[in-house]
Amino acid sequence: MKFTLLKLRDKLGKAFIPILLLVFSIFLFFIMFGSVYQKRVEIKEGQLAEKTIRATKNVENTYETEAKKKLAAESITPEYIYQEDTAEIQHNRIEKLFKLIGTTNDKIDKEYQDKQAKAKKDETVPKPTAEERVASLKSQFESLDQDEVTFYQKLPNVFYQNIFSLDTDQLQSVKTEALKIIDDKMKDHVREADLDNIRQTAIEKIQFLDVTSTMQQMIRYLVNEGIVPNDFANDKKTKELRQNAMDAVAPAMIYQGEIIVREGTQIDSKAMEKLELLGMTNQNTSIFPMVALGLAIVFQILVLLFFTKQVTEEGKRRYFILFYVMAMSLSVILMKFFQIFQTEQMTYISLFFPAAFTPLVLNYFVSRRAGVLAAVFQVIFSLFVFYHSIGTNSLTIILISYTISGLFATVVKRTRISEQGMIAVFWVIIFPVCMDFILMIYQGMSLLDSKSWTMMICSLAGTVLSFLATMGLHPYIELLVTDDSVIVLNELSNPNHPLLKKLLEEAPGTYHHSMMVASLSANAVAEIGGRSLLTRVACYYHDIGKIKHANFFVENLPAGAENPHNFLLPEDSKQIIFGHVIDGAVILEDYHMPEMVIDICRQHHGTTLMKFFYIKAKERNPEISEADFRYPGPKPQTREAGIVSIADTCEAAVRAMDHPTNEKIKDFVHNVVQDRISDGQLDECGLTMKEIRIVEKSLVNGLCSTFHSRIKYPKMKSEAEKMKDEQEKRDD
Repeated sequence: MKFTLLKLRDKLGKAFIPILLLVFSIFLFFIMFGSVYQKRVEIKEGQLAEKTIRATKNVENTYETEAKKKLAAESITPEYIYQEDTAEIQHNRIEKLFKLIGTTNDKIDKEYQDKQAKAKKDETVPKPTAEERVASLKSQFESLDQDEVTFYQKLPNVFYQNIFSLDTDQLQSVKTEALKIIDDKMKDHVREADLDNIRQTAIEKIQFLDVTSTMQQMIRYLVNEGIVPNDFANDKKTKELRQNAMDAVAPAMIYQGEIIVREGTQIDSKAMEKLELLGMTNQNTSIFPMVALGLAIVFQILVLLFFTKQVTEEGKRRYFILFYVMAMSLSVILMKFFQIFQTEQMTYISLFFPAAFTPLVLNYFVSRRAGVLAAVFQVIFSLFVFYHSIGTNSLTIILISYTISGLFATVVKRTRISEQGMIAVFWVIIFPVCMDFILMIYQGMSLLDSKSWTMMICSLAGTVLSFLATMGLHPYIELLVTDDSVIVLNELSNPNHPLLKKLLEEAPGTYHHSMMVASLSANAVAEIGGRSLLTRVACYYHDIGKIKHANFFVENLPAGAENPHNFLLPEDSKQIIFGHVIDGAVILEDYHMPEMVIDICRQHHGTTLMKFFYIKAKERNPEISEADFRYPGPKPQTREAGIVSIADTCEAAVRAMDHPTNEKIKDFVHNVVQDRISDGQLDECGLTMKEIRIVEKSLVNGLCSTFHSRIKYPKMKSEAEKMKDEQEKRDD
């Protein structure tokens, strides 16, 4: 896959990045389009909902608001004004009426008596009739105020006719009993709505009075008109209170994400009212979510291009974009996968998504800032993937959980997860789960609720999946994006590799030398935190070019064989020796070896001087240039290459040293290091002086343990014989 992409990149040239980003954008839009696309749906009352319908926006439920306002207004008790003097006014009016009746009787009776006194002996004076008395009484009403006249006129004419048929005692009884009943009822609050009941109750008492039926009738008339309302409705105040109560009612809202009707249930009138307010009864496709999705994708591309402008090297820029595109595509696919299975019963399955995986991978293989970028856009795209959850608590949890997991993943050290232990576990698993627990508490979810535990289990599973996926897939991701993955290096370190077998068969001395240099270099690189496995593999193949002219290298000569360089000119020998570097790089390229292995092959001699042949050539031609006898280089460009160059020289020289001792090895290695420093061979490899000292010490220890002269022990034979005798005694 890697080589296919490289060929495609070389074929497209400058168009590779634009085409890649275009395809990436179309792919993302296609994946997330189904989440934001809204089908045309016609909804009618009474039908069964084909799916759970949620509110698409926040809107006031005016129907419910009006119902609440009406209920609030009806719950207000009407305000009344109690007029305490009404009872006294009614009492005084009746008192006054009877006083007028008495005055009328006195007047009529006096006139009758006067007429009788003036009448002749045989003249008959007719007695005053009731009508005359009534007429006389009513004539007195003309001097009264209008309210009193109105009250007296409400009494029927029969009352006035019958009242004058009663004598003084009877009139007094009627007045007394009527006022007693009226005063008793009027001392309480009498409202218009209760007036009939109160009058009826009062009239019922009359039948129990010890008076004539005519008197009862008179009392009934007086009570019926004498009991009037004294507690009047304050319509203005009541209306004001009702209006205040209605104004205090909070608008009933339909919130975005709220479930209007669940799948499989019947759509009732209440649901239809809400759907009408939302404009969803005849739902057309809304383009706004799709436009927003397109803008988000374009925004991501712009940020990517701006970000990569900071990467000056074209190769690194392409690598970053290609890796980001692949990682983010996988992330969105996984997100969409979990969204497909998200239902009302499985709300939190989206937390299974390994939100830390993509940021972790980009953090390690590209840069920390690339991981942050992926974490941010991962959250942005989750808005569209989980669009149907907008307005719900689940979307809030998803967004915050993805954000925390993604950003915490970028804090992890840029080394293999498997090498970091508990530190990575805290950043990738424990801290994000703790944040999800805080979210659960914040939203008031009970610890005894099964949904709470489901959420926490899903959250834990998602973070563990991120951790395990990153750790388990790391070698395979390396295999896709780099040429020196662990898997490749392990294969290349296999002694059965064709090149190593060929090296062993055709140049056994070089093979053994390469193994020794590999051990020395790998140990030294490990001491300074470098790539020891890569260094070991590179050392196995660093002298592979010697198989072309194996016998022209002293380590491959049979014992007692004469050095073939004795028969060659120094210039010819130089070309053969130089050739093993150039030929080795060609062989490694033919076998598609990792780039760094090839680089170490080219750089392990740097531009050092081939002193032996240079001196021989100088003896023959004093005008010879030193530059002609320097290796073609380049100088070591990495720490690993710099260490290999030192280890290669030291191992070969110490192997040829007569009776090496620890001191001789130590001095020799130190001199080699100093020569390389003074010659500028380590200027470009990035090794610090501190690291050089660590490397020097490591090489000395490795060489001393392998090549130092054995100390002779003169008493060894006698001690061995003594130990043998002791063993025989124990056996006996």
